[in-house]
Amino acid sequence: FQHYFKQINLSSEIMSEAASSSTATMANPVSYHKLPIQERKCKVVKRQMFTKMKKAKNTEKKKRKKAAAEMREAMGDEAPPKPVPHTIESLRPADITTVDADDEEVAKDTQLDDFAAYFNCETPPKVLVTTNKKSSLGTRKFVDELVNVIPNSEYSKRGKVDMKCLVKQSVDAGFTDIIVVNEDMKKPNSIIVCHLPEGPTATFRLTSVVLKKQLKRHGNATTHRPEVILNNFSTRLGHSIGRMMGSLFHYDPQFRGRNCVTFHNQRDFIFFRRHRYVFKNNVKVGLQELGPRFTLKLRRVQKGTFDTTTGEYEWYYNHKQMDVNRRTFFL
Repeated sequence: FQHYFKQINLSSEIMSEAASSSTATMANPVSYHKLPIQERKCKVVKRQMFTKMKKAKNTEKKKRKKAAAEMREAMGDEAPPKPVPHTIESLRPADITTVDADDEEVAKDTQLDDFAAYFNCETPPKVLVTTNKKSSLGTRKFVDELVNVIPNSEYSKRGKVDMKCLVKQSVDAGFTDIIVVNEDMKKPNSIIVCHLPEGPTATFRLTSVVLKKQLKRHGNATTHRPEVILNNFSTRLGHSIGRMMGSLFHYDPQFRGRNCVTFHNQRDFIFFRRHRYVFKNNVKVGLQELGPRFTLKLRRVQKGTFDTTTGEYEWYYNHKQMDVNRRTFFL
């Protein structure tokens, strides 16, 4: 019995200590709602606290920017220059193949490459656009808009013709380029651009395809030849890819139509856009998108025309070796 009474006394002492600690915590001014975000257990409360912290940081950042802008306006010409933000493009390592605008060696190479006849205004482009052997409706709709974008282009049904036979037939018919749109799961996923008669041939991955009807407030294009803008192709490889894209369009644009086609390279992704200039008055100019829009990613560049057996590749994308550093770009 003595052992039994000792256990009762111990349990009563434990209960009294727990009650005293609970009263102490209730008396303590630090409550659960004042705990830091690391010590919270409820995920909903954590998310709410994080959004409040982020909103407060954004408001402070806007105040600092506003104060800096007011100080720069007050100082005028004596204001210090704006700091350059650190981005992936600004932290890009130096590349040996970077092309300068006044490079004499590059200028001599461009006079002798496969696109010299086009840029010397000797041969106007004539483009053949086709698909894979069994194309779906979505791919054919994209090809129709592609034919509408590129002047002097024609669509030909592929049928059962192989790629080598298609190249020979196109050379005999006087075409200067071939564009083949391939698909996967009834959606266009890649584009092959083959320059005739002696190449080169480039293969691109095709993503983010948006047709004209899917764009809000789009305009209707005219038949005028568009102006071509090639932006941010800085290396030797990017320079040749830009010349390949530019050679698809006529070298004599019709500025009266106010149409503009842009190939913008950013982090090795080539963004395609088509706009029309809208002159609101003598000072303000706007842009109206005509569509379509899509994104290209270079996969391989092959010498000569399309040949998967004996073809020699100038450049090939290998993600195990090329995706090691995020700041390294090739175009």
